[in-house]
Amino acid sequence: MPDVFVSEASVRRADVLVLDSGGVTRLSSRTKPALALIRSLVDEGLWPPIVPTMVLVESLHGDPARDANTNRFLKTCIVQPEVAAVVARRAAELRRRARTGSAVDALVVALAEPGGTVLTGDKADIEALAAHARGVSVERV
Repeated sequence: MPDVFVSEASVRRADVLVLDSGGVTRLSSRTKPALALIRSLVDEGLWPPIVPTMVLVESLHGDPARDANTNRFLKTCIVQPEVAAVVARRAAELRRRARTGSAVDALVVALAEPGGTVLTGDKADIEALAAHARGVSVERV
């Protein structure tokens, strides 16, 4: 698992943190860099992050043994079970404008609007979507 690349200073400006599946996977890995980042986010008052339920489909394996660390990690997050229709429509608009990204990625970015940060393991699609969003920053973990 790669080191966590996001800097504390870059995330400090966020009004909200939203994790995509890469963010969940990397932060639930229990590595020293992941635990250090979580500690710094807690210290800065930026914890807990939002994890939309649709991200769980991409983050979990459906095997209790393989999912144990992720499930333990998710207990420290705000798992958001619903997406309002207005957010879903905004996600569709972002996806159309970016001409890339999955529906889940678009929803993650739409939930971070305005002024939030998405923590991701793969910046390309999220950055393309965020380029059309209001004040959403993207950080790689």
